[in-house]
Amino acid sequence: MTLGFVMLVHTAFDRAEQVAQYWSNAGCPVIIHVDGKVTQKVFRAFKARFDGNRLVRFSKRVRVEWGTWSLVEATQLATTRMLDNFPDVRHVYLASGSCLPLRPVGELQEYLFANPETDFIESVTIQEVTWTVDGLEAERFTLRFPFSWRKRRKLFDRYTELQRKLGVRRKLPEGLSPHLGSQWWCLTRDTLEAILKAPDRIAMDRYFQRVWIPDESYFQSLTRRYARRIESRSLTLAKFDTQGKPHIFYDDHVQLLERSDCFVARKIWPQADALYGTFLDPDRPAKRVAEPNPGKIDRVFARANDRRGDGRQGLYNQGRFPAPGFQGPVTCARYNVFSGFADLFETFDLWLARRIGGRVHGRLYHPDRAEFAGEERVLNGCLSDSATLRDYRPQQFLTNLLWSTRGERQTFFYGPGDTPEVAQFMARDPNATICVISGAWAIPLHLSQRPMDEIRSEAARLQRAELAFLKALNDVGVTARVHQWTLADFVVQPMEKLQNIVDEITGPGPRRLTDIPPMPDLSAFPEFLQRLRNEGVKPVVMGDFAATPLPQGRRRHGR
Repeated sequence: MTLGFVMLVHTAFDRAEQVAQYWSNAGCPVIIHVDGKVTQKVFRAFKARFDGNRLVRFSKRVRVEWGTWSLVEATQLATTRMLDNFPDVRHVYLASGSCLPLRPVGELQEYLFANPETDFIESVTIQEVTWTVDGLEAERFTLRFPFSWRKRRKLFDRYTELQRKLGVRRKLPEGLSPHLGSQWWCLTRDTLEAILKAPDRIAMDRYFQRVWIPDESYFQSLTRRYARRIESRSLTLAKFDTQGKPHIFYDDHVQLLERSDCFVARKIWPQADALYGTFLDPDRPAKRVAEPNPGKIDRVFARANDRRGDGRQGLYNQGRFPAPGFQGPVTCARYNVFSGFADLFETFDLWLARRIGGRVHGRLYHPDRAEFAGEERVLNGCLSDSATLRDYRPQQFLTNLLWSTRGERQTFFYGPGDTPEVAQFMARDPNATICVISGAWAIPLHLSQRPMDEIRSEAARLQRAELAFLKALNDVGVTARVHQWTLADFVVQPMEKLQNIVDEITGPGPRRLTDIPPMPDLSAFPEFLQRLRNEGVKPVVMGDFAATPLPQGRRRHGR
């Protein structure tokens, strides 16, 4: 009898019973501490399950609360009983009720037999700690923490801040070097007896009673005073997410846990029947003797933490919504936005679909409805063409559309009369290719037969909206691929400019454009702009048509 287990249990008593029976059946004594908050009825029923098992005993109970001295006290009580009741135990392994042995007990005993004077405990000086998340490092030893961080958070924060302002610094007990590490350890009998029977234990306990989360520092610091040889690592596999919360292992983690070669893992989901059935099988064949190496699966957890923190590009849901300033693509795929092209060219959507492929929508942010390709009313992912639903969250309308159609590049038109809230979102998205012919919206007005009063009012409104759109495209932080021309600039050699756009979207190819969609006759367009000036609207986004040779084409009447 060289190995004993101490278990701290507060829930999932059926699973704790299975593990305790497994260890005791292998000849290892088990001391169980049950949280004092557990009712007497539940405690007595749990204790009765071990009647007749002389290797399973219970320690005095205390009410345990996370981050407080009570957790250390519970460990002291259980460990003391282990040492008093089982003098043959040479190593004590601390575990929780949610721990699960991953390797046969015999392999762990052989491993400890080969390291008889080694204490396995993660113990790192506070200057080298890099894993704390939203917590205190050195200050946990120099300030006092009499209030619960979970139950009395405001009082905890205010009292901590008050001590900082007053310059409070606790004096470390003589001979103490603060260290931090995992709560789950495996210590030798000699080291534990030295800690529990130290002449200055009362002073040490009194000091650590006001340390924050002392279960991560009490044994980790005091072991440094007495241990002959320390392996600063835990034999228990415990992984944590970006918020410092433990990863929970489920049934589909069987192979992952086996690859770690660790002796024990936490935290196991109580309903993981496959895990408990696999690893507690008494007939499970022993594996080759291997050094515990949780680093084998670190890459898997690193990816999981990245996925949880960053999510998948372009996927928005209630569990992960990027904060303002989120870096990187805010959508999941490349897409194209054309502004002004449908006003300058007839049947531009059909021409563009033939040249670049993919789906070419109309104005997705038209005030009346989302103009899906093919006049669809509902698109992939049950996206409705309702303007009311779309404008409730215009940015997420776009991200949902791209997510639901990933694998197919989307293209749509956008004009100054469309929903403005999405403009800045697209400008800051590196997945967007935005092509703008500013002032092209004036062509339909020029060709319309509407009264001049209406045209003047509409031109003023559209120009204000387009100026805001252009400002967003030229603002600091724009990451979209932006191609911008005035109408006067574009109508000079339009085929060359369209060729550059097509090459960027599809990649350069051997075939050059031989045709472009027809344009309306713009010979009277400068006169139309002068009429706007005479009516009090100064056109500024169309460019200088006085020096622009206008192309000839057939006049288009109406829209």
